[in-house]
Amino acid sequence: MPVLPGAEPFVHDGSDDIGVLLCHGFTGTPQSMRDWGEHLAADGITVRCPRLPGHGTDWRDLNRTGWADWYAAVDRELAELSGRCRSVFAFGLSMGGTLTLRLAQNHPELSGIVLVNPSVTTLRRDAFLLPALSRVVPSIAGVAGDIAKPGAVEVGYDRTPLRAAASLQRLWRLVRGDLGRVRQPVLLMRSATDHVVEPVNSRIVLDGIRSGDVTEVVLRDSFHVATLDHDAPSVFAGSVEFVHRIHRERVEEPA
Repeated sequence: MPVLPGAEPFVHDGSDDIGVLLCHGFTGTPQSMRDWGEHLAADGITVRCPRLPGHGTDWRDLNRTGWADWYAAVDRELAELSGRCRSVFAFGLSMGGTLTLRLAQNHPELSGIVLVNPSVTTLRRDAFLLPALSRVVPSIAGVAGDIAKPGAVEVGYDRTPLRAAASLQRLWRLVRGDLGRVRQPVLLMRSATDHVVEPVNSRIVLDGIRSGDVTEVVLRDSFHVATLDHDAPSVFAGSVEFVHRIHRERVEEPA
């Protein structure tokens, strides 16, 4: 199946000091993270942003995958970065934030994480029907493109594959149950207005993690896909400041 234009993985080999793994969201692609990756690369940081299995082709492909496939993809990239960089971070948008949290839970050696509108649950009243509904209904209307900035476009599916969504729901339960295992430094950025991920998601994360270094930033001028929205420059700059601070502290370098 051909890859959608713009959905290709992003790779940059920078210094061996700092490596960043970028994790895109459910039904999205690396396109939503590319500007962020390019900003990091311009700072000399080594970057990996894989295209998650089932994404960036046809929504039916996503229904043939599950959370274990998506997690395995980012876990492999993390291992590659860890083999070459002194400090390694994971950044995630939406479901990419879910995967980032799972990486932090399973890899205490991870230097830190950055979350943008992470998802760990939904308040939709019909969510309890998803496991059964996904067996008979292939998809519903998509959620891609929740952006306030005029002219900004997210490359993603216009349908939400329900079998894959049911798998994401199972991942949410695992991640919520293990939030106490997240002890790395955390920078969480959430949009004040988000039509995809409700505010309770960030509150659950912040209340559940056991990190001693936590920063929460509210993005006032962006919707869900903040990495393509008005606040993107602040997201990018804040993440660079975060990784450099943590790296200095880890290697005991003077500021």
